[in-house]
Amino acid sequence: MLLINAFLESNKRSLDNLDAIYINRGPGSFAGIRNSLATIKALFLTKKIDYYCFSFSDFKGSDTIKYEDVPQMCEKYKIKKNLINPIYLS
Repeated sequence: MLLINAFLESNKRSLDNLDAIYINRGPGSFAGIRNSLATIKALFLTKKIDYYCFSFSDFKGSDTIKYEDVPQMCEKYKIKKNLINPIYLS
């Protein structure tokens, strides 16, 4: 949360201004993904901020995807909101 708050402050934003959060669900380490998802789930429960969990592999057939494109890609590929399906590295 410290990093999220610092990011929001540096961009002159607050949690109250967010409608949705897009979180990359992996691949990654178990602890890293678990901690990230727990934080996002807490924001959903306390602030009612919807979240979309995606992986760039969900966007098959798309060449180069930038992070700015993620909201449109989630809509295009019908990524469900508030659904968690993490991909852990073994």
